[in-house]
Amino acid sequence: MVPEAEVQDVLDELQRLRARVPLLTGALAASTDGLIVAQDTPGIEAEGVAALTAAALGVSIRMTDATGRGGFRELLIRGESGYIATYAAGSSAVLTLLAEDRINVGRLHLEGRRAGARIGEVVDAAQEHTDRPAPPARAQQAGSLPRRTTTPDLT
Repeated sequence: MVPEAEVQDVLDELQRLRARVPLLTGALAASTDGLIVAQDTPGIEAEGVAALTAAALGVSIRMTDATGRGGFRELLIRGESGYIATYAAGSSAVLTLLAEDRINVGRLHLEGRRAGARIGEVVDAAQEHTDRPAPPARAQQAGSLPRRTTTPDLT
Protein backbone atom coordinates (compact mmCIF):
# COMPACT_ATOMS: atom_id res chain seq x y z
CA MET A 1 0.00 0.00 0.00
CA VAL A 2 1.25 3.53 0.74
CA PRO A 3 4.17 4.04 3.17
CA GLU A 4 3.51 6.01 6.35
CA ALA A 5 5.46 9.13 5.27
CA GLU A 6 3.35 9.43 2.11
CA VAL A 7 0.15 8.77 4.08
CA GLN A 8 1.04 11.79 6.22
CA ASP A 9 1.63 13.88 3.07
CA VAL A 10 -1.82 12.89 1.77
CA LEU A 11 -3.45 13.65 5.13
CA ASP A 12 -1.75 17.05 5.20
CA GLU A 13 -3.16 17.77 1.73
CA LEU A 14 -6.66 16.78 2.86
CA GLN A 15 -6.42 19.07 5.87
CA ARG A 16 -5.12 21.99 3.77
CA LEU A 17 -7.98 21.43 1.34
CA ARG A 18 -10.56 21.52 4.14
CA ALA A 19 -8.97 24.72 5.47
CA ARG A 20 -9.15 26.38 2.01
CA VAL A 21 -12.76 25.34 1.38
CA PRO A 22 -14.76 25.93 4.58
CA LEU A 23 -17.95 24.25 3.36
CA LEU A 24 -16.21 20.89 2.98
CA THR A 25 -17.36 18.57 5.73
CA GLY A 26 -15.04 15.68 4.92
CA ALA A 27 -12.29 14.47 2.62
CA LEU A 28 -10.78 11.07 2.03
CA ALA A 29 -8.28 9.53 -0.31
CA ALA A 30 -8.69 5.85 -1.11
CA SER A 31 -7.27 3.28 -3.46
CA THR A 32 -9.41 2.44 -6.46
CA ASP A 33 -10.35 -0.83 -4.75
CA GLY A 34 -11.77 0.97 -1.71
CA LEU A 35 -8.96 0.92 0.85
CA ILE A 36 -8.42 4.16 2.76
CA VAL A 37 -5.11 5.94 2.20
CA ALA A 38 -5.93 8.91 4.47
CA GLN A 39 -9.11 10.52 5.74
CA ASP A 40 -10.38 13.64 7.44
CA THR A 41 -14.07 12.81 7.79
CA PRO A 42 -15.35 13.67 11.27
CA GLY A 43 -18.64 11.94 12.05
CA ILE A 44 -18.56 9.77 8.92
CA GLU A 45 -17.72 6.08 8.71
CA ALA A 46 -14.79 6.44 6.30
CA GLU A 47 -14.38 2.73 5.49
CA GLY A 48 -17.95 2.54 4.22
CA VAL A 49 -17.57 5.71 2.15
CA ALA A 50 -14.33 4.37 0.64
CA ALA A 51 -16.03 1.09 -0.29
CA LEU A 52 -19.00 2.91 -1.83
CA THR A 53 -16.61 5.19 -3.70
CA ALA A 54 -14.94 2.14 -5.23
CA ALA A 55 -18.35 0.80 -6.31
CA ALA A 56 -19.35 4.16 -7.82
CA LEU A 57 -15.97 4.38 -9.51
CA GLY A 58 -16.52 1.00 -11.13
CA VAL A 59 -19.86 2.11 -12.57
CA SER A 60 -18.40 5.47 -13.65
CA ILE A 61 -15.54 3.80 -15.50
CA ARG A 62 -17.98 1.52 -17.30
CA MET A 63 -20.15 4.53 -18.22
CA THR A 64 -17.23 6.53 -19.64
CA ASP A 65 -16.07 3.47 -21.59
CA ALA A 66 -19.55 2.67 -22.92
CA THR A 67 -20.12 6.23 -24.08
CA GLY A 68 -16.64 6.82 -25.48
CA ARG A 69 -15.87 9.64 -23.07
CA GLY A 70 -12.34 8.51 -22.19
CA GLY A 71 -10.88 7.74 -18.80
CA PHE A 72 -12.61 8.59 -15.53
CA ARG A 73 -11.96 12.09 -14.19
CA GLU A 74 -14.72 12.97 -11.70
CA LEU A 75 -18.16 12.16 -10.36
CA LEU A 76 -20.56 14.57 -8.68
CA ILE A 77 -23.57 13.47 -6.65
CA ARG A 78 -26.04 15.96 -5.23
CA GLY A 79 -28.25 14.99 -2.33
CA GLU A 80 -30.83 17.03 -0.45
CA SER A 81 -28.23 18.12 2.11
CA GLY A 82 -25.10 18.49 0.03
CA TYR A 83 -22.63 17.06 -2.42
CA ILE A 84 -20.32 14.09 -2.76
CA ALA A 85 -17.58 14.66 -5.32
CA THR A 86 -15.04 12.07 -6.39
CA TYR A 87 -11.94 12.94 -8.42
CA ALA A 88 -9.29 10.77 -10.04
CA ALA A 89 -6.06 10.96 -8.05
CA GLY A 90 -3.38 9.47 -10.24
CA SER A 91 -3.62 5.97 -11.61
CA SER A 92 -4.47 4.09 -8.43
CA ALA A 93 -6.37 6.41 -6.08
CA VAL A 94 -9.41 8.65 -5.81
CA LEU A 95 -10.28 11.68 -3.74
CA THR A 96 -13.79 11.91 -2.31
CA LEU A 97 -15.08 15.18 -0.87
CA LEU A 98 -18.22 15.78 1.17
CA ALA A 99 -19.65 19.29 1.01
CA GLU A 100 -22.57 21.31 2.31
CA ASP A 101 -25.35 22.20 -0.12
CA ARG A 102 -24.36 25.90 -0.10
CA ILE A 103 -20.90 25.26 -1.56
CA ASN A 104 -19.84 26.93 -4.78
CA VAL A 105 -19.62 23.88 -7.05
CA GLY A 106 -17.11 25.58 -9.35
CA ARG A 107 -14.79 26.15 -6.40
CA LEU A 108 -15.36 22.56 -5.26
CA HIS A 109 -14.27 21.31 -8.69
CA LEU A 110 -11.29 23.66 -8.89
CA GLU A 111 -9.93 22.71 -5.48
CA GLY A 112 -10.87 19.03 -5.81
CA ARG A 113 -9.10 18.65 -9.14
CA ARG A 114 -5.95 20.35 -7.84
CA ALA A 115 -5.87 18.29 -4.67
CA GLY A 116 -6.58 15.11 -6.62
CA ALA A 117 -3.62 15.82 -8.89
CA ARG A 118 -1.29 16.43 -5.94
CA ILE A 119 -2.49 13.33 -4.08
CA GLY A 120 -2.17 11.30 -7.27
CA GLU A 121 1.47 12.35 -7.63
CA VAL A 122 2.25 11.28 -4.05
CA VAL A 123 0.40 7.95 -4.25
CA ASP A 124 1.71 7.05 -7.71
CA ALA A 125 5.31 7.85 -6.70
CA ALA A 126 4.93 5.73 -3.56
CA GLN A 127 3.38 2.92 -5.58
CA GLU A 128 6.18 3.07 -8.14
CA HIS A 129 8.76 2.99 -5.36
CA THR A 130 7.21 -0.04 -3.63
CA ASP A 131 6.69 -1.89 -6.94
CA ARG A 132 10.31 -1.46 -7.96
CA PRO A 133 12.39 -4.42 -6.72
CA ALA A 134 15.24 -3.65 -4.37
CA PRO A 135 18.65 -3.82 -6.01
CA PRO A 136 20.32 -7.16 -5.34
CA ALA A 137 22.96 -7.21 -2.63
CA ARG A 138 26.45 -7.59 -4.00
CA ALA A 139 27.53 -11.10 -3.15
CA GLN A 140 31.03 -11.45 -1.81
CA GLN A 141 33.18 -13.72 -3.92
CA ALA A 142 33.93 -17.05 -2.33
CA GLY A 143 37.34 -17.18 -0.73
CA SER A 144 37.95 -13.43 -0.76
CA LEU A 145 38.51 -11.44 2.37
CA PRO A 146 36.40 -8.44 3.27
CA ARG A 147 37.88 -5.07 2.38
CA ARG A 148 39.60 -3.19 5.13
CA THR A 149 37.85 0.10 5.82
CA THR A 150 40.30 1.62 8.30
CA THR A 151 43.99 2.35 7.93
CA PRO A 152 46.29 0.40 10.24
CA ASP A 153 48.14 2.16 13.04
CA LEU A 154 51.83 2.07 12.05
CA THR A 155 53.29 3.44 15.29
